[in-house]
Amino acid sequence: MLSQLSSAQLLALALAALGIGFSKSGFAGVSMLHVVIFAHVFGARVSTGILLPLLIVGDLCAVLVFGQRARWQYFQKILPPTLIGVVLGTLLMGHLDEDQFKPLVGLIVLLLTLWQLHRLWRPDSWNHVPHSMTFAWVLGLLAGLTTMLANAAGPIVALYLLALALPKLELVGTGAWLFLVVNIFKLPFSYFALDLISWSTLSINLLLAPAVPLGMMAGTWCLHRIHQTWFNGLLLVFTGLASVRLLGWI
Repeated sequence: MLSQLSSAQLLALALAALGIGFSKSGFAGVSMLHVVIFAHVFGARVSTGILLPLLIVGDLCAVLVFGQRARWQYFQKILPPTLIGVVLGTLLMGHLDEDQFKPLVGLIVLLLTLWQLHRLWRPDSWNHVPHSMTFAWVLGLLAGLTTMLANAAGPIVALYLLALALPKLELVGTGAWLFLVVNIFKLPFSYFALDLISWSTLSINLLLAPAVPLGMMAGTWCLHRIHQTWFNGLLLVFTGLASVRLLGWI
């Protein structure tokens, strides 16, 4: 598989690997960059197995840098439904039309983004919703399904944590632990059940893996220099762009 890639494709994949690291530093919407590039080069289904080990590399980097800032009460709330969503996504893969699923996810992400914008305008509105168990379960199930079927759970989890009004480092630390656990949980499903990981795909991972921590370093540099208000705004912009991409409007 590696020998079949052109120089232009390898360059695009290296850029995407940098994007993985950058997105893991808190800029979740940037994840649509590597999802689109890998899907374009390898196809939507095959790309999920190639991306997964690289995402775990990014998760490990994020946990090392930000993991000590995690807010465990929110991690514990959203983890169980997310893992259940992964199982459901595995069962549905091959039976659910991805071209129909992605616009649905995009619409949900767009509505959540608009809702969060409304909460920024009216800070006292809907304050009880983000802390409810129902909110955690709905977004957790959606994140688990989406991470298996479309590799696009980053904006959903980002919106969940943003709705909780977490400081930026705590938001990134909580998300880092969540995705590390979820992506490791996905490994046996991708390898045994779906046959998406092989020695051929791992050879691509070995080539691209060094770019991931480089992207993390760049993202961390940006994160420490951006004000909380601007961080929240950029996160909403990125999630909004991700929703538009999932809807197929760009």
